[in-house]
Amino acid sequence: MDIFISIPFIIFLPMIASFFVMSPLFTNNEIAVRRFTKSILGFHLLYLVFMLAVFDPNIPHVSKISFWGTDWIQTLGVQFGFQIDGISMILVLLTSFIFFMASISSKMNIRKNHKFYYSMLLLLMSAVLGIFTANDMFVFFMFWELELIPAYFLIGGDYSIEPNAEAKKSAIKFILFTFLGGMFLLLGILIIHYYSYVSTQVLSASFNDIMAFRIPKSVQLLVSVCFLIGFGVKLPIIPLHTWLPDAHTNAPVPVSMILAGILLKTGAYGIYRFNYQIMNEAFGWIAPILAILALVNIIYTAFIAYAQVDIKRIVAYSSISNMGLILLGLCALNKIGLQASVFHMIAHGLTTAGLFMICGIVYLRCKTRDINSLGGIAVYMPRLFGFSTLIILASVGIPAFAPFIGEILTIISAMFSNLSITLKIASVLALPLLIISSCYMLKFLHCGFMGEKQEVFSKINDITTHEFIVLASITAALLIFGIFPNVILGIIR
Repeated sequence: MDIFISIPFIIFLPMIASFFVMSPLFTNNEIAVRRFTKSILGFHLLYLVFMLAVFDPNIPHVSKISFWGTDWIQTLGVQFGFQIDGISMILVLLTSFIFFMASISSKMNIRKNHKFYYSMLLLLMSAVLGIFTANDMFVFFMFWELELIPAYFLIGGDYSIEPNAEAKKSAIKFILFTFLGGMFLLLGILIIHYYSYVSTQVLSASFNDIMAFRIPKSVQLLVSVCFLIGFGVKLPIIPLHTWLPDAHTNAPVPVSMILAGILLKTGAYGIYRFNYQIMNEAFGWIAPILAILALVNIIYTAFIAYAQVDIKRIVAYSSISNMGLILLGLCALNKIGLQASVFHMIAHGLTTAGLFMICGIVYLRCKTRDINSLGGIAVYMPRLFGFSTLIILASVGIPAFAPFIGEILTIISAMFSNLSITLKIASVLALPLLIISSCYMLKFLHCGFMGEKQEVFSKINDITTHEFIVLASITAALLIFGIFPNVILGIIR
C-alpha cells in the first residue's frame, strides 16, 4: 500500500502547480491557464480514485517529512506529520472532486485575472488537504491559517465583468471571523501542548501522542470551549454564522461551491479530530448543549432561508441548516452518529455545490438572482430544469439520493443515543427540518423555473457542455451514494 500512497504528493501537488501558474514563466493565456489547472486537478482526482482502490481503512497511513534528518521544529516537538484514515480519505476525495468541478465551472464565471484566480484556487486546495491529513496540532493550525490567504482573494477578488463592491467587504468579514476563531484554536493547542509536556516530560504535538494520556476534566473543559469557538466559526454554529451568507452571496459561483462544499467541512472535521477524539470526556459533557445549538441551526436558519428572495442566499442559509444535522450526528457519540455525520458531509458538499452551480447558471442567463423576477425559464432551459429538479429533490431528502441516508442516520443516531434525553428530544424536534427544507427548496424550484413564460427570457440559452458535465457528475454522485451508501459507510466503519 505504501508504494501507491504518498500523502505529501496529494497535499503539495496543487501548491507547486499554484506557484508555477503564478510565476512569470507561465503564460498569461486564459485558455492555457484554465486547461493546465483542470489537468492538474483531474490527475489529482484520478490518483485519489486509484489510491482508494488500494487503501485499507483499517490501517491508517502515516507519513512524516524530515528536514535534514530532524523534525520540523524539534525543540518544541513539532513534527511535519500527516495521516490518512477512513474519514480523512473520504474528505480528501470530496475535496479533489469539488475543486475539479469548480475549475470546470470557472470557464463561464471567471472573466479576468485568470492567473491569479487559478493559482489561489490551487493554493486553497493544498491548504484544505493539509487540514484533513495533518497528524500534528501545529501543522493543522498552520494549514488552517494558510487557508485564509487564498480564500480572502477568491472571495473578494475582481474576476467578473461586472464589479461587485460588496465582495471585498464579505472577504474582510470572513477573515476577521476566521482569524478570531483561529486565535481561540491556537490558545487551546498551546494549553494542550504545555499540559502534555508537564504530564509526560516529552514535547510532542502529535494527535496519537496527545490521545495516549488522560487530560483532567478542568483542562478538557477549558480547551474544549476554545476549540468549539475556533471550529464553530467555520462550521458555522449560530451566532458565529453571520459571515457566511454574505461570503456565499458575493463570491464567484465556483468559490461558493468550494465554500459550502468543502470549507464548512473543515469546521466539522476539526470538532471531530480535536473535541470528539482528544477532548472526548469534555465532549460528552458538552454534547447536550451542542445538540441544542445544532437544533437552533437546523430550524432557525431553515425559516430564514424560506424568507429570502436571493436564490444564492436561500442556498447559503440552507447550508447552515444542514450543517446543524452534521453537528447533531457528532453529538450522539455513537458509531451510527459518527458515520451519519461524515456521510452527510459528503452528501451536503455535493448538493450545495450543485445548487450554487444552478444559481450561477441562472444569473448568467437572466442577470438576476431575485426569485420574484424569475419564473417560466424551465421552457427555455429544459436541461437545466431537469438537473435542478433532481438536485433540489436530493437536497430535500428524497430516497435514492445521498442526503436521505445522511438525514435518516443522523436522526436515528440521536434517538438511540445513551448520552442524554436532550439528544432524543433534539432528534424529534429536528424532524420538521424535512418539511421546512422542502418548503424553501421547492419555493426555489417553483418560483425560479415554473410559472408563466416571460418574453424577456425568451432568448436565453440552455446549459453548455461544461455546465452539463458539472451537473451530471454531481447528480451521478448523489445517486450512486444514495443507492450504494456502503461505498462510503464501509470506509468510515
